[in-house]
Amino acid sequence: MSYLDDLGLKAKKASKQIAVCGTDIKNKLLCEISKQLLENADYIVGENKKDVEIANKNNMKESLVDRLLLDNSRIRAISDAVMEIAALKDPVGEVLSAEKRPNGLLIAKKRVPIGVIGIIYEARPNVTVDAAALCIKAGSAVVLRGGSDAINSNKAIVLVIKKAILNLGLDENIVTLVEDTSRETASQLMKLNKYIDVLIPRGGAGLIKSVVDNATVPVIETGSGNCHVYVDEFADIQMAKNIIVNAKTQRIGVCNAAESLLVHEKIAHKALPVILNALVEKGVEIRGCEKTLEIFDKAVLATENDFYEEYLDLIISVKIVKDIDEAICHIDEHSTGHSETIITDNYNNALKFTNEVDSAAVYVNASTRFTDGGEFGFGAEIGISTQKLHARGPMGLKEITTYKYVILGDGQIR
Repeated sequence: MSYLDDLGLKAKKASKQIAVCGTDIKNKLLCEISKQLLENADYIVGENKKDVEIANKNNMKESLVDRLLLDNSRIRAISDAVMEIAALKDPVGEVLSAEKRPNGLLIAKKRVPIGVIGIIYEARPNVTVDAAALCIKAGSAVVLRGGSDAINSNKAIVLVIKKAILNLGLDENIVTLVEDTSRETASQLMKLNKYIDVLIPRGGAGLIKSVVDNATVPVIETGSGNCHVYVDEFADIQMAKNIIVNAKTQRIGVCNAAESLLVHEKIAHKALPVILNALVEKGVEIRGCEKTLEIFDKAVLATENDFYEEYLDLIISVKIVKDIDEAICHIDEHSTGHSETIITDNYNNALKFTNEVDSAAVYVNASTRFTDGGEFGFGAEIGISTQKLHARGPMGLKEITTYKYVILGDGQIR
């Protein structure tokens, strides 16, 4: 039996146990995980330092190092997020519908665990905890495959989680880490249909494309985030500045950060100097269209590829558009379908934007940084789905369950 077959078999067996655990047991386990994370914070941070040191030696982007970094305050935040998941309503067992047929059969639709969920992700060790906690609350086992950049951090975190699981007398394989981070192992995991029920990739466009193109396990596609802010001709310029600075710079290495700015030509001469100077003060490089360069001489000329780019860095593309229709067409062509926002005081334009922009999250007068399971009230999310089946947007507990039909009869035959 191969290494992955062994992991998969153990996870499948463990999934049967967690699937029948009641809410009280699952919540008790989550509380124990939260506790163990705090008690072992120094150990986790120490292992994380090894990953950060290697990342710096390899000249990793500052934004990506920030995604990788753990300290005691971040461990506390991760621990708190686990407790928030424990406080959420358990979706498992919810009766979604029930109907009595003319023949007397009672047909009920019931929410149930998926089974074994595989997660392939990159250098964000907090995902290790978020994914494990959400899958546990949703009644599923999880097989985690993080990137090599965070391997020491992930091994430490999973060791702590397994300690919590064993403390409650449960099967430690409810949470499993693939410690071999080679491409070959990732490819094998994508085809582990015998044991894994669904695969969720979290990371950059290259990772997601690889999983979608190569997996035989069913995939829920999470997308990279080329998120747009459109400043309409009826925008409040100060509001637009504040939203754009937040969306671009509050945390740059995340999928819901703004990467592209569109500005209506009628407001561009007033709005762009205010907005772009504020961004430059934050260290942002401006890559603009020719019209942008005529207004703002600190910008450099953008290439067509810039308008497709998820930078995850202090860079933003800027384009002046003639009207809202051109803005929507530009978003249709260049967006990854993640999050877009319009800044406007015009009701009709706000309505048009929300109706016609086909992304998972569409905002009016708010930062794209809110596309997050916690901000939406779901607790930590397993990822942001940019596809349309079966989940879209932040995937919380309900999105990582499935359903089955339970039919009650009293001797009916057909």
